[in-house]
Amino acid sequence: MQTPSKKAGWAPRTLMLLLMIYLLLPLLATMIYAFAKEWQATLLPESWTLEWFGEMFQDARFLDALWKSLYLCAISIVLSLAVMLPAVFIITVYLPRMESFMKGIVVLPYAVPGVVAAVGLIRAYSSGPMNISGTAYILIGAYFVIVLPYMYQGIRNSLLTVSAPELLNAAEMLGAGRIKAFVTVILPNIWPGVVTSTLLSFSVLFGEFVMTNMLVGGHIQTIQVYLSRRMNESGHLASAIAISYFLFILALSMVLMKLGKQVNRGISE
Repeated sequence: MQTPSKKAGWAPRTLMLLLMIYLLLPLLATMIYAFAKEWQATLLPESWTLEWFGEMFQDARFLDALWKSLYLCAISIVLSLAVMLPAVFIITVYLPRMESFMKGIVVLPYAVPGVVAAVGLIRAYSSGPMNISGTAYILIGAYFVIVLPYMYQGIRNSLLTVSAPELLNAAEMLGAGRIKAFVTVILPNIWPGVVTSTLLSFSVLFGEFVMTNMLVGGHIQTIQVYLSRRMNESGHLASAIAISYFLFILALSMVLMKLGKQVNRGISE
């Protein structure tokens, strides 16, 4: 009876392995190209170099673009969390009838293409007292809208998974106020989902190019705008930038997950 189950277990493992190879192969090729000095008619590069990474880190524009992307994404996500976390909690626990209306709002970024949204924002905020076209303010506002679906769905799923209304009622029966119950009972239980939504939102924003380039491409150079402009200069340099971008996102995700676990542990204690 055990042999068929073991044989059946090889199929999904093999499929998963092939899928991982398929997904990682382009990244591996990009990494090899970033370290290659000469690569024309051979399977592997004829010579290797760190020249492209050295040129990238010596370029002040790269570090400036990386910093701008980082703090713009961070500000947008902090604002999104500050608004969406209490809003989704209140709607899920106290106003469940408004969930359908809320779902219709948060899916709008999916329905409106980035180009159309960018053109609309430029026309709306390029004149009058709200003239913020080409500034960081309009980009932060656009970023806030882009991450709405990810924040809403991640927080809502976490609240439904832990049965937030029942947990809140139990905490209030034991004498805890609503705010204290949310901070000490609800938040620690949904924190993994909040961290996951934050990481996903950050990855989406950090890789956003179309809307960013149209809104502030001529005034603010983010990492994706910088990558697009340097891509025409050298494919090796563009590969080095892409690999550095990927490693940065990976390291930042690991740090945020570690901090999330520490915060969760601190809240629980």
